Amino acid sequence: MKRIEVEGLPEDPLGAAGLFHQNWTDPIERALGEGQDVMVTLEPTDHTHGEWRKAAAAMLARKHAPQRVNLVAGEGDALDAIEAYLAKAPGITGQYLEAAQ
Repeated sequence: MKRIEVEGLPEDPLGAAGLFHQNWTDPIERALGEGQDVMVTLEPTDHTHGEWRKAAAAMLARKHAPQRVNLVAGEGDALDAIEAYLAKAPGITGQYLEAAQ
């Protein structure tokens, strides 16, 4: 599973969504197109970012099935634990997950 780390998004949800799609969609789709499953990591944020993150995960998964893609917010060991879980859970794709801290 390839991990793509997204950093530096604005605090504003609309700006963050726009920058994500402008700068990160291509590398994610390129990895999926090469046959890799992808876990996209994002910095934790408040609930106002949840909807665009859920939508991005779902749209990428639909477009690139059967490859798997999930977006995960969190840091450190929590991300490692989720990555290990996803690697063993072949039915999970198109999800936005928040790692407990």
